[in-house]
Amino acid sequence: MSERKSQQELDFERKHEEDLQRLRGLRLIDDDFMAAVFEERACAEFLLQIILKRDDLTVKEVHGQYSIKNLQGRSVRLDILAVDRENRAYNIEVQRSDRGASEKRARYNSSLLDANLTDAGDDYDALNETYVIFITENDVLKAGLPIYHVDRTIRETGTFFNDQAHIVYVNSQIKDETALGKLMHDFFCTNSKDMNYSILAQRVRYFKEDTKGVAAMCRAMEKMRDETEHETSIKHALAMLADGVPCEKVAKYTDLSIEEVRALAEKKSA
Repeated sequence: MSERKSQQELDFERKHEEDLQRLRGLRLIDDDFMAAVFEERACAEFLLQIILKRDDLTVKEVHGQYSIKNLQGRSVRLDILAVDRENRAYNIEVQRSDRGASEKRARYNSSLLDANLTDAGDDYDALNETYVIFITENDVLKAGLPIYHVDRTIRETGTFFNDQAHIVYVNSQIKDETALGKLMHDFFCTNSKDMNYSILAQRVRYFKEDTKGVAAMCRAMEKMRDETEHETSIKHALAMLADGVPCEKVAKYTDLSIEEVRALAEKKSA
């Protein structure tokens, strides 16, 4: 028993050291770290003010890794959801891959905001003005611009169609001396000392150097690792159930509870 416990302790120490090593290399362009940093209201407000060039924008609430329901009732996780004093809603996502920032992904996220920020029976005029903002590692729209603002227009007249649903792409490849370029430079820094903006550097320093901040990030990474392992177990369980493996054996080989496996089997046959 003591040998088993000792091995468990060694495994924990190894994983913890791996988390610390990974933490040292994290940047704001990495979505989990970005969500933690910008969950602080002042940082989210600063980010939006620079991207949208709006000094009057004041964030009243912000949520990192915010779960929101899609039309089928399944939960979708947004990197950042912020709401300002005028009830405008902002979904901010960082995307390392071009596929994650496709046009239809932007449309989908916009529809999620509309579906979840109003109550049944609300008048259409009660819809929030929304912004879906993608900060992309590559120039997804490929025009060499630092930022792209996407709004609907009436094709025949070329006039603006004011549905108040906005999509913004920020191209992080351009790191010039503009306020936005300096911000994108900061998104790729692993060391807070190299950052331009002190408000972001202080927050990064907290999560990388402060005892409480490091502990919080390590807990978050452990949770993410557990979630990933659980998602993998569910994937394997579904494959085994599809091959006709009994629920008891599926539970045994995937480390899922028998109740969870039976629920997956019922859902699969529904």
